[in-house]
Amino acid sequence: MIFAPALRTRACMPAARAFDREFERFLTESFVRPDARPRVEQDEQGWTVALDIPGVAREQLAIEIDGAVVRIQTQADAPRKVQAAYELPTEIDADATTAKLENGVLTLRLARKQPVVTSRKVEVQ
Repeated sequence: MIFAPALRTRACMPAARAFDREFERFLTESFVRPDARPRVEQDEQGWTVALDIPGVAREQLAIEIDGAVVRIQTQADAPRKVQAAYELPTEIDADATTAKLENGVLTLRLARKQPVVTSRKVEVQ
């Protein structure tokens, strides 16, 4: 079973670059087997995370997104127990995020949430 004990807030990290290194280290150390390390790629739109979880069916996986936190866990009847949580430097757009399980590899495409501009011009009369 894999478990992420504590999540750091974005305020604790001095810079986004340091957080990216911490995030990659956390992903690497989250898994027991060194050959089961997740593969992480980052671009302007978001992150792609690939996790090896052989023997687990789609119906046995639960993925939850809350702000900048992603939680992945298997249900009680799954042959392999997986429980992990990751915090990203920016909020995740849950509507634009996709998950695909194929041949024992879970591929998450986590989209960055685009900032919403709430300012408006007011006409002076």
